[in-house]
Amino acid sequence: MAVQTKVRRIKCVVWDLDNTVWDGVLTEESVTLKNNIIPIIKTLDERGILQSVSSKNDYDFAMSKLKEFGIDEYFIFPQINWGKKSTSLSKIARLINIGIDTLAFIDDQVFERDEINYELPEVLCIDALDIESLLDKPELNPKIVTEEARNRRKIYMDDIRRNEDESRFDGPNEEFLKTLHMKLTLSDATFDDLERARELTLRTNQLNATGYTYSIEELYAFTKSENHKLLVADLSDVYGSYGKIGLVLIEKSKDNWRLKLLILSCRIMSRGIGSVILYKLINMSLENNVTLIAEFIPTDRNRMMYVTYKFSGFTELEKVNDVVLLEYQNKDYRKIPEYIEVNVAI
Repeated sequence: MAVQTKVRRIKCVVWDLDNTVWDGVLTEESVTLKNNIIPIIKTLDERGILQSVSSKNDYDFAMSKLKEFGIDEYFIFPQINWGKKSTSLSKIARLINIGIDTLAFIDDQVFERDEINYELPEVLCIDALDIESLLDKPELNPKIVTEEARNRRKIYMDDIRRNEDESRFDGPNEEFLKTLHMKLTLSDATFDDLERARELTLRTNQLNATGYTYSIEELYAFTKSENHKLLVADLSDVYGSYGKIGLVLIEKSKDNWRLKLLILSCRIMSRGIGSVILYKLINMSLENNVTLIAEFIPTDRNRMMYVTYKFSGFTELEKVNDVVLLEYQNKDYRKIPEYIEVNVAI
């Protein structure tokens, strides 16, 4: 039996500009867009693949040219300067909060690609001569394109504006949160949510309580099980939608609800959403006269989730192998913060 090789997934394509996005060198001559470049950029965007720029050019001049061509909006966190491109790519990955190994870099210069190969060997380097076949590369062809993916660029653009305003806000963090008018919705996962749900289970980030992973088939089975509740969390505010930012899996029995999964996107780390979701689950468990128990598997990254449980009123019961069991032993309802509206559609 042949062994199947897992295809790497590219989350962001970083473009050079001169003789890559356009023909010619911007500082020396007039430039024209490469043939078919706009359909390629738009198709990548529709597939949920983010795009950015790493170009040795004058920033204002290059951005004005991208705007003139009507494609400036497709590039987030563009790095247009005279520094090393490896530095620019590292910064792009950090700002988007993705791994270096999920970047692809397109440049016409062998020297620039070699510099990336040496400094950042995890990056997929692509010769600008191969642009015409770019959309056929398996790394840039996700099997399923979710609604979340199609809106990914807009979600990031909204987040950029949100973070810029937050950095300029003069006052306590909670006062800024009040200005956002956030709305959190917990709802039963539907079939259309399952790919996004699976994607969340694969994230081993700071806001993943257990790290359990499930296939789409297993997740679908949970949606049909009377003994489980699979919930997705959507968040929006005055700037727009954050998308589906969380996943909850509850295993139900007569006397207790066991929280098997609590996973949140790192993009909402500073919003206190973990505590808000736990408060709502606590109140729901009290309304249903059951005890809420949570599983937690500590890693070198997710201590913040443990702290969130403790601050939400959970007490550690025992540790079985690697699994820490936590229980909400109080009978007190938790007050949802005034800065957020929580809706439950289950």
